[in-house]
Amino acid sequence: MAKSAVPITFKVNQMETFKAKQFAALDLESRYAVDTETAAHHLNRRPQTLRCWASLETGPLRPQRINGRLAWPTSEIRALLGVNLNTGLK
Repeated sequence: MAKSAVPITFKVNQMETFKAKQFAALDLESRYAVDTETAAHHLNRRPQTLRCWASLETGPLRPQRINGRLAWPTSEIRALLGVNLNTGLK
């Protein structure tokens, strides 16, 4: 008797949701701090990576905690990436 193939499932739906969101350009971002998904988009990382940075305090950025939520300062993200507000370029 042959074994039936077990389908492998991926978390495609979560990634599609994450990729489908629209993000403002970092030099046009007017908020003092952004949420984890937005910060992850600009840093080209997954949101869970930033959550690990916050939990272990090992990353290049430290978020602020506001009512139990992480807020990533846009000024620190810009400084880390070397984005100039006047030109939007490095």
